[in-house]
Amino acid sequence: MATNKELLQEFEIQARSAVGVEPLKQLIARRLHEEKARYNWVGFYLMEDTVPKFLRLGPYVGSFVPIERIPLDKGICGAAATQKKTVAVNNVATDPRYIGSGMVKSNLVTPILVKGEVVAELDVESYFADTFPPGDQEFIEACAAVVGRSMAKDHR
Repeated sequence: MATNKELLQEFEIQARSAVGVEPLKQLIARRLHEEKARYNWVGFYLMEDTVPKFLRLGPYVGSFVPIERIPLDKGICGAAATQKKTVAVNNVATDPRYIGSGMVKSNLVTPILVKGEVVAELDVESYFADTFPPGDQEFIEACAAVVGRSMAKDHR
């Protein structure tokens, strides 16, 4: 099992290579799913340039079929995008905003910002309650920041 620090180093190295943002997102989703036993679904949602705005499913790894498009006024993903901050829910049964799989017990969503605007999100879901202690939130935020820096290069 890789440590959070080792995974972040791996992601930073990948981000510096010339492979692009999509392979980076695929790698992060796959590695988090492989290395974190309670991360049963890991994926990215990308902000659509539409009116109204929607989040569109991007690269993901996991054991259930996710929602393809999420309006910003729905779900934990919509809340994180609207608030421009991480939303961690360690018991989704107590949060009426949750709209995903009934098997999921915990959900953590971190927005990815470029120039102060949400361009994507990193979404982690677990079949276990209380999956995300504060250290996990900071780790997922750091993973999202790696993607954000890569996406910023593409938005120049």
